[in-house]
Amino acid sequence: MSTTEETKTKSDTISKPAGFVEDFVRKPGKFPKVTHYCPGCGHGRVHKLIAEAMADLEIGDKTILISPVGCTVFAYYYFDCGNLQAAHGRAPAVATGVGRSNPGSITISYQGDGDLGAIGTAEIIHAANRGEDMTVIFVNNGIYGMTGGQMAPTTLEGQVTSTSPYGRDIRDAGHPMRMAEIIATLEAPVFVERVAVSDSKNIMKARKAIRKALQSQKDGHGFSFVEILSACPIGWKMKPTDAVKRVNDEMAKYFPIQNFKDKIAEHQPYPPRVTTPDNKKIIEVLGVNKDVRLFKKDQKFLDNFKDQNIKIAGFGGQGVLLAGTTIGYLGMETGLNVTWLPSYGPEMRGGTANCNVVLSNKEIGSPMVEHPSALIAMNGPSLEEFGPTVKKDGLIIINSSVVKEEYTKRNDVKKIYIPMNEIAESLGVMAAANMAAVTAFIAATKAFELNHLLELIKHNFKKKHLIEQNIAVINKSYQYVNDTYFK
Repeated sequence: MSTTEETKTKSDTISKPAGFVEDFVRKPGKFPKVTHYCPGCGHGRVHKLIAEAMADLEIGDKTILISPVGCTVFAYYYFDCGNLQAAHGRAPAVATGVGRSNPGSITISYQGDGDLGAIGTAEIIHAANRGEDMTVIFVNNGIYGMTGGQMAPTTLEGQVTSTSPYGRDIRDAGHPMRMAEIIATLEAPVFVERVAVSDSKNIMKARKAIRKALQSQKDGHGFSFVEILSACPIGWKMKPTDAVKRVNDEMAKYFPIQNFKDKIAEHQPYPPRVTTPDNKKIIEVLGVNKDVRLFKKDQKFLDNFKDQNIKIAGFGGQGVLLAGTTIGYLGMETGLNVTWLPSYGPEMRGGTANCNVVLSNKEIGSPMVEHPSALIAMNGPSLEEFGPTVKKDGLIIINSSVVKEEYTKRNDVKKIYIPMNEIAESLGVMAAANMAAVTAFIAATKAFELNHLLELIKHNFKKKHLIEQNIAVINKSYQYVNDTYFK
């Protein structure tokens, strides 16, 4: 083949829009270019229109697409841009955070009717009312397509679904919700239009509306909303051709295809949002001095610090969360980066509670601790649940006042048993068992000096009349661990 013929062949090749990734890898191997959508589904058409707009407007490198639970749950396999997953209905809330923390980005909230019109009603209304910097693509197929074809807020009157076998009764379920009309009544949105992807003519209108919405966001006009009528042949139990015809013959009669709001031309672009204030402003607002710490900065300590990923767990009422914050404060006062993430049940006393603490001399990517380097187990259930997750050669500190039997399931970790309750009780302050736990961690890891903990207690402990007793618990616990395990 000559070079000219080869060039002609390449130029004649029809390929996916540049807004898509090269291969769809959700199902690697046999079908690398196939989406997960059903035959006749409109999502594929909408995806193509968005991908084309991203490429033509040259916004792919600053676009973040949020796809919540629904048929679009795997959208991140297709679009060549930033992608985030959101909980059911929460895409506008996530998009708000993304847009405000990334000024100048193009944020797309891609949602279905069950997602946006039911569980996510509050999120979409308030995001629109605030005029957030986002483009909402709302695919309306009048049914919960992914979860079994249940009735949605947009299901037409009389329509049969798995949860309305006799057809939607407006006396029971209310009227189908016209979301575009609702959004258009709000002051802040600048562009609201309903389109469809049911035939060539309507697809071209949808293409134009999506581009206009994204261009508007790119130009700084805030919130745009594009509702797209789409077929769901599987959910409707129809042939794809009949389902597409139903969009025009039935859906479009109740959901008119038209523009409801376009004030882009008369709207002045918003100035860039002021996002997180700089450190100087934060210090000023909080009234603190970043250079004043309880302990003098020790650069050698910081440089040599080994990351600690700690899980502390027990019953509610054992001071689990306070133990975590105490270790966290120690890290902060010595100049480390720290995160603390609690998890606890509804019971004030007796329910389970745990917290994650991460200490590092580098930036921390996530506050979650799935595989702790150290576990402090205040009771048996916590040891059983989290013991298997500890890293090999890690540390497990066990409250032997509660856990009476030896923990034999892990022989590849260091185990320290300390009678936290007895030590605290012997000094007249049962509630200080958590301080015995913190002390055991310090004694075993040498992550901090003991005097750091003592000074922190003196300065930060709110119950001043119990300071001396807590200090006594700390000293006794430190001695117990050293005498038992490190002599």
